Amino acid sequence: MFRLLILSLMQSALLAGGQVFLKVAMQRAPKFSFTWPIIRNYLTNWPFLYCGICMGAASLLWFYILKHYEFSVAYPLVSFSYVFGMIASVVVFHEVVPVTRWIGLALIVSGTFLLLR
Repeated sequence: MFRLLILSLMQSALLAGGQVFLKVAMQRAPKFSFTWPIIRNYLTNWPFLYCGICMGAASLLWFYILKHYEFSVAYPLVSFSYVFGMIASVVVFHEVVPVTRWIGLALIVSGTFLLLR
């Protein structure tokens, strides 16, 4: 189970990292329209590329996890991406997170650890 936990943490970190890069890319991108300059801007947006790399790597790792572990144990561990996402919202985007969300996050983490037992 320890190996599954490590793999799930890596997969969740990649998944959350991809979402962070996507948010940064969308903040930098102009309003979307089907014009060549706008499409070129999206295609040359480096955070958008990094988003794709992170999401692709997370998907490949998820394929491995699904192949080698029970779905009923592996799938709930994806919820660790919420932890990484919440931390990124504070560290990267300087958002203020209310206490109730931290409590909810603690409940999610405690639930995943109960699953692993």
